[in-house]
Amino acid sequence: MEVADNPVLYKLRHSLAHVLAQAVKQKYPSAKLGFGPPTDTGFFYDFDFGSDVLSESDLKDIEKSMKKIIRQKQSFERSDCKIADAVEKLSAVNEPYKVENAKSLADRGVESFSFYENGSFVDLCEGPHVGNTGDLADAAFKLDRIAGAYWLGNENNKMLTRIYALAFEKREELDDFLKRRQLAQKFDHKKLGKELDIYTQNDLVGKGLILWMPNGTIIRDEIEKYACETEFKYGYKRVATPHIAKADLYKRSQHLPAYKESMFPPMVIEEDGAEPTEYYLKPMNCPHHHLIFDARVRSYRELPIRLAEYGVNYRYEQSGELSGLIRVRCMTLNDAHIYLTHDQFKEEFRSLIKLYQEFYDTFKLTEYTFRLSIRGEENKDKFKGDDAMWTRGETLLAEVLDELGIKYYVGEGEGAFYGPKVDIQFKNLMGREETVSTIQVDYLSPVNFDLKYIDEHGAEQTPLILHRSPLSTHERFISFLMEYYGGAFPTWCAPVQVTMIPVNENCHEFANELKDRLRKDMIRVEIDTSANSFNKKIRTNTVRKIPNILIIGDREVAEKQVTIRRYGIEDQETLAVDDFVANLKSEISERKMLRKPMASIL
Repeated sequence: MEVADNPVLYKLRHSLAHVLAQAVKQKYPSAKLGFGPPTDTGFFYDFDFGSDVLSESDLKDIEKSMKKIIRQKQSFERSDCKIADAVEKLSAVNEPYKVENAKSLADRGVESFSFYENGSFVDLCEGPHVGNTGDLADAAFKLDRIAGAYWLGNENNKMLTRIYALAFEKREELDDFLKRRQLAQKFDHKKLGKELDIYTQNDLVGKGLILWMPNGTIIRDEIEKYACETEFKYGYKRVATPHIAKADLYKRSQHLPAYKESMFPPMVIEEDGAEPTEYYLKPMNCPHHHLIFDARVRSYRELPIRLAEYGVNYRYEQSGELSGLIRVRCMTLNDAHIYLTHDQFKEEFRSLIKLYQEFYDTFKLTEYTFRLSIRGEENKDKFKGDDAMWTRGETLLAEVLDELGIKYYVGEGEGAFYGPKVDIQFKNLMGREETVSTIQVDYLSPVNFDLKYIDEHGAEQTPLILHRSPLSTHERFISFLMEYYGGAFPTWCAPVQVTMIPVNENCHEFANELKDRLRKDMIRVEIDTSANSFNKKIRTNTVRKIPNILIIGDREVAEKQVTIRRYGIEDQETLAVDDFVANLKSEISERKMLRKPMASIL
């Protein structure tokens, strides 16, 4: 959280973090302080407790101490000093992590250091804070949990104890957050992934490397099939590229200098007495696609050329950042690169927005915003290309967004290393924004790869490149859908589309005949022949979130009907078999969703 996001709430959360640290120091005088910033939902503070052990059962006592400090109405007093005095002051109270931080700031050019003091507690801090702790009396806060956190986020450093807290201006806001979180925990994709047999992981394979179970593979395949069919209608041509390439390719694309820390280490190959050659696992598909474009002479008549691939990429995420399907080390990206003339840009961008909205309509995704992600003024050295290139790309994207009447906000420092982009942000169940889709403008790669096409006058021209990924990676997108749908996928991409429950053995023949008929139409159907009672079969298949449960009793057999229980829809329906099959095939082929996503209850 930044001050500008909400100055009042920032000061409240920041001040509560100091009160937490003060309360901890009262109970554990030898504890050492790390960082304690506000967050989007409250704040946290990192501590080194040494030989002391903190458990979550201790949080209630610490919270009581915090409320006592708040009642004392201690004033927050600021003082400023130079680096030498700051180090001396922090050393005197034996705060080695604060000393390290002060020295690091000084090395980066900070000349003046501010401290805030309330009561007996003092902390290196730039503020701002409330006037006194009594101003926190109406705040709604709760010490939430503890976790381990490496100092400075570096796994080679010492593991500290982080106390997380929730904090809001009003009790109603805290209660709403807790309600959302309860739902998010219920629908957590890591929990659902295990319960619904969608994916697994195994240490023998490695961290962040996903093993897709049959159920998860069906979901992947159906989404990929839908994406390929839709992209075909929009003029895309599919390509396939290898999973590894020589280091020379990624040097030319500038991934190696810009992205090396996120790539797997090289494989060194020696063959035929030649010099050893370094190969890397593919971190992105774009360099490979550029070479496909460059494989022969291109005419302006061919443009735009749209090359699409569900490409497998490998990125070495730090182990502490890995999380379920959201942060992984091997991912399959819904990727494409569009090579076009500058005059074609706006029309192509409009087509992309239409494509994206078609995808979103199918998946019933409605709550999203647009972010124009630019280079910004800070840390320019991490972005490649000159100022003119960035200005041109940023201006071009802003113009077309304005012309389309699309509301957007600007994200400084959020651009790709090779150019600005438009990110489509979706809110998860906790209300936090996540990037699901992106459209990126690239003036740099055509230069790096010396890409050309022949214009109408026979002269060579440099194309513009658009990178686009509407459906993210399988891993990220399916994790998002699992939580958004509560694990209950629509029939067209559900692992099991129909489960039949015969009421008695006399109904099995009818059920098997219907099963054979549905399978001939490539419908994924099962018959529950378990020894469970009828009611338990209903409960079991409901827990499995089967979209269509067919109840087949003597009446259904006699009248050639089925009684349908649809997941998430209260009313049962009895239909003639032919009508049911026709409706089901239409629902699947048109990729309909007959109920609202589970997340809509919020």
